[in-house]
Amino acid sequence: MAKGAAVSSQTARATPLRKSANLDMVRLCCPDAGQATVISESFGLTVVDCDGIRDLHEKLIVEAADALTESLGERAMQFHLQRTVGAYVGSAHGAGQFYSRAVTEARDATAKAASDARDQDRDRNVGFDGAAQRKREFAADMAIQSHALLMAAEGAVTAYERVVGERWKPFERLAEKPGQSVDRKVAELQMAALG
Repeated sequence: MAKGAAVSSQTARATPLRKSANLDMVRLCCPDAGQATVISESFGLTVVDCDGIRDLHEKLIVEAADALTESLGERAMQFHLQRTVGAYVGSAHGAGQFYSRAVTEARDATAKAASDARDQDRDRNVGFDGAAQRKREFAADMAIQSHALLMAAEGAVTAYERVVGERWKPFERLAEKPGQSVDRKVAELQMAALG
């Protein structure tokens, strides 16, 4: 009997939520405007038009929402924009995480190249970049890309607030247990309630 009680109490626990990326998480992993500018100048890359990207994406989503106003109810519009903005934020978050990994690889390669014990990157042919340099350049490209996507996400979030009238937050759904049907979940919850 004690074993059955332990099983029911485990089933009765709240199912964890599957966390989605939010704008704060994106800002933590993507370079900000100042850092993006320094990277652009250091690597000879195009400086990102932060305001232009942000404003264009805000305008794009507001205009799309205006076009849908007659076809969608208020709640349907909110759901649609919530998903649309979530896609922008999710894309920027993925790019920011990829950028972070690229920076880590560039740091590791640069540290290895600087080691006195290694001569792998020394005496290379003139005109060819070393592996560490290629990784640094790749990380710089990823920095600019992730920053541009951050600006697009910020524009989308601002548009959501303009159209819906409230701050955007990511949709969080319950984490699914693979292989369980809705009927099975209902049965487990009912049995847990019965004790």
